[in-house]
Amino acid sequence: MTRKTLSIEKTGAEIFIESLEKEGVEIIFGIPGGAVLPIFDKIYDSKKIKFILTRHEQGAAHMADGYARATGKVGVCIATSGPGATNLTTGIATAYMDSVPIVAFTGQVATHLVGNDAFQEADTTGITRPITKHNYLVKDVKDLAKIIREAFYIASTGRPGPVLIDIPVDIQRAKTEFIWPSKVDLLSYKPTYKGHPLQIKKLADAINNAKQPVLYVGGGAVISGASEELRELAETCHIPVTTTLMAIGVFPCDHELYLGMLGMHGTVYANLTMQNADLIIAVGARFDDRCTGKLASFAPKAEHIAHIDIDPTSISKNVTADIPVVGDCKLVLQDLLKLVKPKKHIEWLKQIKEWKEKYPMKYKNDEKLRPQYIIEEITKITKGDAIVVTEVGQNQMWAAQYYKPNGPRKFLSSGGLGTMGYGFPAGIGAKLGKPEEKVVVIAGDGSFQMNIQELATAVINKVNVIVCIMNNGYLGMVRQWQELFYNKRYSQTYLCTKKLGRVECEPVPDFVEVARAYKAEGYRVTKKDDVGSVLKKAFEIEDKPVIIDFWIEEEENVFPMVPAGAALDEVITSLA
Repeated sequence: MTRKTLSIEKTGAEIFIESLEKEGVEIIFGIPGGAVLPIFDKIYDSKKIKFILTRHEQGAAHMADGYARATGKVGVCIATSGPGATNLTTGIATAYMDSVPIVAFTGQVATHLVGNDAFQEADTTGITRPITKHNYLVKDVKDLAKIIREAFYIASTGRPGPVLIDIPVDIQRAKTEFIWPSKVDLLSYKPTYKGHPLQIKKLADAINNAKQPVLYVGGGAVISGASEELRELAETCHIPVTTTLMAIGVFPCDHELYLGMLGMHGTVYANLTMQNADLIIAVGARFDDRCTGKLASFAPKAEHIAHIDIDPTSISKNVTADIPVVGDCKLVLQDLLKLVKPKKHIEWLKQIKEWKEKYPMKYKNDEKLRPQYIIEEITKITKGDAIVVTEVGQNQMWAAQYYKPNGPRKFLSSGGLGTMGYGFPAGIGAKLGKPEEKVVVIAGDGSFQMNIQELATAVINKVNVIVCIMNNGYLGMVRQWQELFYNKRYSQTYLCTKKLGRVECEPVPDFVEVARAYKAEGYRVTKKDDVGSVLKKAFEIEDKPVIIDFWIEEEENVFPMVPAGAALDEVITSLA
């Protein structure tokens, strides 16, 4: 007589928890609601997963994003149906634009109510289809474990990105046998990791024959962990390196071959190098408009443009590449290094040195409190070892220009979408992912208020993030454009009560008082001489967030600047 083994059935909510535990998930960010209550009831019992209750779903998505960027792991967030799900979308879109691996879970109304305009129903998969790498609506509890396994695989492989899983509440309650797939095999999804040997040989020949080459490096090099290979290629072939906003830190900032960031607010010498190069080697970059300027005038002297990218749809999307190489940046560079010949580009680097001397990065370093000085002090105190996370706007560009991170994944910023409100919650996520690291958020007084409520999340969870607000009383970058291109007609960009000047105006809000109301630490700095001492004091605090309200010059601008629609060499260096 054969005994029949009885399988133990589990609810969808139990399968959710067990699946995430098998994926090694450490932290989930989010907020409960009616359509995810069965899942939250099981989260209550989990011993392996820490849940961070945020104060807004957008904050949850950005925290998952910051966690993923800092650690290289998949970030996870969850929200209820309807408004909970729609509140996640800005964070999902941010991750999508910057190729960040997150898996977002949303609750949905019961299956029989889908499409009937039920309470708190939204077409979440329809809404998020354009801003996710893939998404799912679970229709059968038997598919849930398989879908979760696939979602983490898709999010973290190839060109990473966000994946969303929408789970109706009745699926969370339904029962089935839990079967965890041993592997994922998707016939329609096969990322290419190894570059084609003939294309790599073609690129090696171009490098060996080039007289004025440049390496143009993007976030893909960070994602693939290609720092060492990149440095070896640059040093072996004597090639200058410029990075996008997303790649700051992937190449040593103090290296003689480093040109800094290129593009709209990049260094003049990086932009001139791009415009005069005979060979451009793009590594994990996508030739976005902020980097290329006017496309018709971009890189007029380039005889060859090579593009290494794991995403074939990115190659020749904006700028035609005559040497395309589809593959993982690290693996392609490893193969390329076997074929290139050591070389010196003495005349080319001499020309670049002259540009560096003629157009140095500079600001008016006087007795006034200027943001560039503050960021230089942060570099000095941290020695570039802190993880700096930026908001979006002038604060972001000053940080990109003057913070010198000591390695990759130490400069996190919303690049493609340019999301105000990203920095603070992303900083919380980064700190929770890398608790041993110091985390500094560079913010503007406008952008910080977008998700200021996450101070409660940081305080309750004892997350030590130092927020440095570059407070100029304006929506600074918009004001700068109004100054330069709209005859100083500052329409709806002033944030204080009255336009009486910096000292006389009444700040709204008072960030120091707000910090204290949330039981965080708050300081205000109005004098240059106090910057170093207050920063040092802030870095001594360990168990709560610190807000430093720096009252910088009201009309300080970000320079250099390539105006929208101009070529990279049509640059404004100052208003003087």
